[in-house]
Amino acid sequence: MNLCDLTGHEAHELLVKKQITSLELTRAVLERVAAVENKLKAFVTLTPELALQQAAAADQRLAAGEAGPLTGIPMALKDVLCTKGVQTTCSSRILQGFVPPYDATAVARLRAAGAVLVGKTNMDEFAMGSSNENSAFFPTHNPWDLERVPGGSSGGSAAAVAAGEALFALGSDTGGSVRLPAAFCGLVGLKPTYGRVSRYGLVAFASSLDQIGPFGRDVHDCALVTQVIAGYDPRDSTSVNTPVPDYVGELNAGRGLQGLRLGVPREYFVAGMQPGVEDAIRAAITKLVELGATVTEVSLPHTAYALPTYYLIAPAEASANLARYDGVKYGLGLPEAALWEAYRETRGQGFGPEVKRRIMLGTYALSAGYYDAYYLKAQKVRTLIKQDFDRAFQQCDVIAAPTSPTVAFKLGEKVDDPLTMYLSDVCTLSVNLAGLPGLVVPCGLVAGTGERISEPGDAGLPVGLQLIGQAFAEAKLFQVAYAYEQATPHLRFPHVRPPL
Repeated sequence: MNLCDLTGHEAHELLVKKQITSLELTRAVLERVAAVENKLKAFVTLTPELALQQAAAADQRLAAGEAGPLTGIPMALKDVLCTKGVQTTCSSRILQGFVPPYDATAVARLRAAGAVLVGKTNMDEFAMGSSNENSAFFPTHNPWDLERVPGGSSGGSAAAVAAGEALFALGSDTGGSVRLPAAFCGLVGLKPTYGRVSRYGLVAFASSLDQIGPFGRDVHDCALVTQVIAGYDPRDSTSVNTPVPDYVGELNAGRGLQGLRLGVPREYFVAGMQPGVEDAIRAAITKLVELGATVTEVSLPHTAYALPTYYLIAPAEASANLARYDGVKYGLGLPEAALWEAYRETRGQGFGPEVKRRIMLGTYALSAGYYDAYYLKAQKVRTLIKQDFDRAFQQCDVIAAPTSPTVAFKLGEKVDDPLTMYLSDVCTLSVNLAGLPGLVVPCGLVAGTGERISEPGDAGLPVGLQLIGQAFAEAKLFQVAYAYEQATPHLRFPHVRPPL
């Protein structure tokens, strides 16, 4: 048995039965990291000594009968989350060498649960990107095909879990940055409702859109991690004080999907969608119908405006959030004789081209004379997008849609064409604008050309089904995804796994 190929809940059962120790599990994961990391490049910072210390402490808790479901389980954290005593860079040169004096709330909750930190994962700089190619350090490779991207911006976290370098991971999702990598790497990934998980200690990109979310190899693991990190936090003014359900306990509550009304939005099956991707999504919807769901076509008419709306609101908020990086307080500092020259040199050398592009877009949208024409109008369209979902959920309980119109594309394929790169998130952006939860579950393999779906076990690339729910309806999404997953075991890890 290869320990690093276990799911988190499988590893927990073995730990509780004392068939393995956390030290053994952690060493197995670190050995996998040593074997594949030079090809994968999933991590910015590795913490092997800390991991072994935490594993030893976890074994003591296990011996004392004080173990929770994540005690002793190796994890990876996107490098946008503050970690006390461990460098946090956001994959940007401007934060190189920054060591936070505190943990993000989500990180603190995982530490308290006894999870073991393997390292901080690579990402698009300041979470701005869809491919992980905007990292200031190096691109991460997709373990299904090393010549392809893992998705972004949380691609390092997704690649690490898919390749066995961690049993679960955290990412952040501003416009699809958990869901797209989950789909491209064959994982389950959740973008929670805005306000469900505290953003305290999450380095801000676009504050009204950012949410922390987990990656897991199956729905059970994703529910376990969400259970730990969710909940009210008085240190985050956008955190919502509403009870957190027993996500794991409710997985089987659906007992099939009888009575579930499944909405399929016509606008999400866009022109240019690869035929194999559409086949896989349609087949998944058919399976959900076999499990008892009824399908209703719904319309989200303002979907076409989600992309321009997002790329006005997100850069505007980013331009404000990133104004704090001036080389004075932390991170990169390039002292010059004049203050403004120091600012200019620090930001000029510290920020990469995509970050600069978005700062300029955002500053323009907020500038005098353009605020009403661009930013304010975008906020009005955002309200219309939210109202589209409100009307749709009067007809259905859950919306089923593609995560991306394509499978993972090749490294370098879109890097010189920002607009084409932005279109990778066309199916995910609306969910963030509306503040709703979105869950991705693997639904098949497709040939690298995007042609018809491959037979299970054949070489191919993963496709992810996106399930969208009403605000704070994560439990319903977990139930639907779990029912689908249990009915399609041939599409689940480890039956379908990366060839790496």
